[in-house]
Amino acid sequence: MQALAAQTPGADLTPYEYRPGQLAPLEVEIAVSHCGVCATDLRVIDADRPAGSPVVAGHEVAGVVSAVGRLVDTGRVWPGQRVVAGGVSGTCMACEFCLSGRTHLCPRRESMAHRGDRGGFASSVRVSDWRFVYPLPDVIDLAHAGPFLCAGATVFAPFLRHGITASHHVAVAGVGGLGHLAIQFARAWGCEVTAISSSADKAGQARQLGAHHFVDSREIATAADTFDVIFCTASGDLPWDDYIAALRPQGVLILVGAPEQAMHIDGNALLHQEKRISGGVAAARQEVIAMLDFAARTGVRPVIETFPASDINGAIARVRSNAVRFRAVVAM
Repeated sequence: MQALAAQTPGADLTPYEYRPGQLAPLEVEIAVSHCGVCATDLRVIDADRPAGSPVVAGHEVAGVVSAVGRLVDTGRVWPGQRVVAGGVSGTCMACEFCLSGRTHLCPRRESMAHRGDRGGFASSVRVSDWRFVYPLPDVIDLAHAGPFLCAGATVFAPFLRHGITASHHVAVAGVGGLGHLAIQFARAWGCEVTAISSSADKAGQARQLGAHHFVDSREIATAADTFDVIFCTASGDLPWDDYIAALRPQGVLILVGAPEQAMHIDGNALLHQEKRISGGVAAARQEVIAMLDFAARTGVRPVIETFPASDINGAIARVRSNAVRFRAVVAM
């Protein structure tokens, strides 16, 4: 297979070939049309590893099925079908988490982004288990599809897990790769939506995406007892007590961006009003399926910048500098 690999940590991607071997019984091979570039891919590219260990990153894949293993249910996944595949490319399907529909928590889950030289920045990619290949609704084009499997799934799943309803006031802290999708999903869900950002120039963008209100993050202390849910998509060290104070009783602060430092909070702020802090990345199979259906029906789409495969290093550079608005996608 033809791929683009980092030969050493942090290096530019260069052409690379590998032999994938015989297709396993449950495997699906996808001819990659587009692949998104995520911050996780940068961490994979930059990670220390033994010399002579090239990595092929990429885990927001959209394309067409080119081959299937002998045990694949071809009534659900078949050659020629438009599909997407993401970070979780297989699980054990036997542990307590898999058996209860929480496949994203399987301790043996396989990550497409962490498979050495088997990622999505390639002409083709293999998904270990056909059940983690998702048919793409006709109304979603391939260029926009990939980011749904990482950023989209990450911010959509909490709507199901936390019982968010149209009567809730949802705040989204950070108007970026994750936040711009969270704003759209919350608006389409019927919620009252507030965007929170330290960049005043994002107020107009946030409203175009569907936010009803905008709050400067430096003034979050003025929003006490306002929100039922806060999505924190930013990775910086925030004034956590102020964000918790901004929640209404039994409100939840959902971390979908990784804090750069340890969180320091006043536990009493959680105790007396039953407030919660929850983490969440990736999504279970049924959550991904629900997300794609919801996005198809409501018109939620990632805002993307597209790059040819020949400029994949330019795409990576824009992601590194946080210049992309809002997701980078490479046409492979």
